[in-house]
Amino acid sequence: MAVARYIKDEKDRILDVILESGIHVKPLYTPEDLSRTGFDYEKDVADPGQYPYTRGIHPLGYRSRAWTTRQYTGFGSPQETNERFKLMIAHGQTGLNVAFDLPTQMGYDSDDPMSEGEVGRVGMAVDTLRDFEIAFKDIKLDKIGAGLTINAVASIMLAMYQAAGEKYGYDARVISATPQNDILKEMVGRGAWIFPVEPAVKLIGDTIEYAMTVMPRTNPVSVCGYHIRESGATPAQEIAFAILIANVYIDNVLARGFDVDDFVGRFSFNLNVFGNMWEQVAKFRAARKLWARNLKEKYNVKNPQNLFLRGLFGGGGYGLTKAQPENNIMRGAYYALVAALSGAQTTALCSYDEAYTIPTPHSALLSLRTLQLLMDEMGLRDTVDPLAGSYFIETITKEMEQKIEEEMEMIEKYGGMIKAVSRGYIQRLVARQAYEVEKGLESGELLKVGVNIYKEGVSEDVELHEYNNESAEKQIEDLKQVKKQRSQRDVLRTLKKLESATKEGKNIMPYLVECCKAYATVGEMTNIFRQEFGEFQEPALF
Repeated sequence: MAVARYIKDEKDRILDVILESGIHVKPLYTPEDLSRTGFDYEKDVADPGQYPYTRGIHPLGYRSRAWTTRQYTGFGSPQETNERFKLMIAHGQTGLNVAFDLPTQMGYDSDDPMSEGEVGRVGMAVDTLRDFEIAFKDIKLDKIGAGLTINAVASIMLAMYQAAGEKYGYDARVISATPQNDILKEMVGRGAWIFPVEPAVKLIGDTIEYAMTVMPRTNPVSVCGYHIRESGATPAQEIAFAILIANVYIDNVLARGFDVDDFVGRFSFNLNVFGNMWEQVAKFRAARKLWARNLKEKYNVKNPQNLFLRGLFGGGGYGLTKAQPENNIMRGAYYALVAALSGAQTTALCSYDEAYTIPTPHSALLSLRTLQLLMDEMGLRDTVDPLAGSYFIETITKEMEQKIEEEMEMIEKYGGMIKAVSRGYIQRLVARQAYEVEKGLESGELLKVGVNIYKEGVSEDVELHEYNNESAEKQIEDLKQVKKQRSQRDVLRTLKKLESATKEGKNIMPYLVECCKAYATVGEMTNIFRQEFGEFQEPALF
């Protein structure tokens, strides 16, 4: 729920505005501010579609193509998730973004004692290829891309997606998936890790290497500043940490002997939208510039299209409130506006009830309609980067760039991203900041509508998505049936080959695909990795 700090006098006049990243906002901006920051149009902005892509990666922006709408969807059983997919597509959604339940995220099968009470609770339960076959039934996988919001076992989910696509007659080369697959942010921002840092990064490298030739339309990693931001990072830190994390994955694949231009163009990002509107716009514009510069100057990337910062700008879950939940409808509309003004290629909104529950069909459609209103009624497709040239926006974009570079330099001086994550340095930093934000909200130093100001009125009830025990029981029963029907010989054979490949340090992706096609379970495949790699031990934060 982080917001800017407003310093006021006794007459409620604003004396200072301090954005989360530490930028002070002046009451007036003029050409002198551009001179003060060293602004140069060609170097810092340039035309849309031109390096450093501050104004966007496409010359005509949304006039050539509207942004992809990809609402986060998935709950309960694969059957229920398939129904929700079809509902959203029927109403104009142009991509999928799949939520998985916690057992799946942690590599446990639905019948594992560790899964009790969590099967299908916060996302779709996935145990075997049969579940993907059901979830993606009748979905045109060569036309609609799917984001797979999962990390520790992203390699397994990508293999399962390929196997499901091939089962339905699609060549792996024509289907498009975007597994989140960012384990370092998981260690910083969410906690759904399994394996230690080095083998976890190796699994990501395997998916990137594999996708180059077998699944060229797939984006094998979506670097997720989103969850780092949700955990307490400032907007500047969100971008700084995301770029440094991406560099870790680049370095892993380069060490395998590949050329950076062979794979980095398929990297994507998942970045957050909440907080002060102007700070968010400046963040995204600066992020495009710094990512392009990072690739060109640090890695000598030659293909201009590989310099694009591509991905999803959206969500904003931490900005939503349980208090006065209908206010979140308006918040979501402004978050969508920020994403559009920032040049997002893909966007998704958290629905107004997500502070409480999995979105209902009604709330999910409201979020989708919000995005469609901006596209088709509000004029957000009319012109490229409409805020460009504003003395204010260009000045704070330059200042945001400087703040991001300062945060990156701090981590590099510490010893780099892997060391900072392994030792809990970043975790301690963002946890402390999150604590300070909560203190500010409680004290009233930070203002949040419906939380500590304008609290009057009756709080509206929210329709809750009740946990369905029967759905969980059916999922477990279906898993039992798959285990009875599958060939145990094929399962044992493919798992044995996966075990050998893991021990020998081979790329595990082809072996995972064969395991999935034999209907080996997520838990069976994950356990091989657990036995070989061990588990990540979280460092003490305080």
